[in-house]
Amino acid sequence: MYYSLLAGGKRIRPVACLLSYDMFKTKQDRKQEEDSLEERYKAVMPTAVSLEMIHTMSLIHDDLPSMDDDDLRRGKPTCHVVYGEDVAILAGDSLLSSAFEYAIKYTPIPSISGENKAERLLDVVGRLGASVGNIGLAGGQVMDLECEGKPSEEVTIEDLRWIHLHKTAALLKVACASGAILGGASESDVAKVETFAEKIGLAFQVADDILDCTASSEELGKTAGKDEMVDKATYVRLLGLEGAKAEAQRLTDEAKECLSEWGEEADGLRAIADFIISRSN
Repeated sequence: MYYSLLAGGKRIRPVACLLSYDMFKTKQDRKQEEDSLEERYKAVMPTAVSLEMIHTMSLIHDDLPSMDDDDLRRGKPTCHVVYGEDVAILAGDSLLSSAFEYAIKYTPIPSISGENKAERLLDVVGRLGASVGNIGLAGGQVMDLECEGKPSEEVTIEDLRWIHLHKTAALLKVACASGAILGGASESDVAKVETFAEKIGLAFQVADDILDCTASSEELGKTAGKDEMVDKATYVRLLGLEGAKAEAQRLTDEAKECLSEWGEEADGLRAIADFIISRSN
C-alpha cells in the first residue's frame, strides 16, 4: 500500500478537491482559519487523502497482468512486479476500503461549511463509492478492455468519450464536487463544478494519449508507446496528433468557461485545467 501510495505522482485529484473547497468556503470561515493550513483544510483534507488512495488503487489494478500488464508506474516498478500479483490485488483492495474509513473517521463534521453538515459528508462518501463502481472506474475499464485490438473504424470518438468520462473523469468529477459540497456549495454550483471536472478529465486523457506517443518512458514515469503496442483506441489514433492537441485545447477552454461566473477564487481550478494539457508526464 505505502509503496504505491507514496511513490510520487501529481496529486491532481486531491489538489482539485482542496481548490474547489476554497472556492465555496464562506469568507467568515476563511477568516477564522487563516492562522494555519491545517485548520483551513481540516474539513476537506480527509476526503482529499481518500481520493488519492482510490486513485492509487486504480493504478495498481490497472497495471496488473490481467489488465494493462505494465511494469513501470511513477518511475518505479509496478506493485505486482515488486510484491507479486496476489499482494498487489490485496494492496489495491486495502487502499479502497481504507479510503472510505479515512473519509468517515477523520472528517470533523462541525468544520463542514453550510447547512446539513452530516448529510454533506454522507453525500461525499456516496459519490466516492459511485465513482469506483460500474458507473465509474470499473465500468470505464471494462469498456476500455473491450475496445482493445478493435480496428479503428469500429471505435468511435463517442466510445472513447464514454470510456474516459467513466474511467478518467469520474474521480476528478467527485474530487471537485466533494470539495464544493464540504465548502458549502449549493446543488446548482456543485453541478457546474462537475461539468468543469468532466471536461478537464477528458482533456487529461487526450493529453495522456499525446504524451504516450511523444514522450519517453523516463519522462513519463511509465512505459511510453504502450497504447500502440497493444493496438489501443486513443484520441491520437482517431484524430491524429494535431487533431488530438486541438481537442485537448477545446476541452480546456470549455472547462474554464464553466467557471466564468467566479472571479479569482476559481483561479486555482483554472490553473489545474491549463496544467493538465501543458504537463510533460
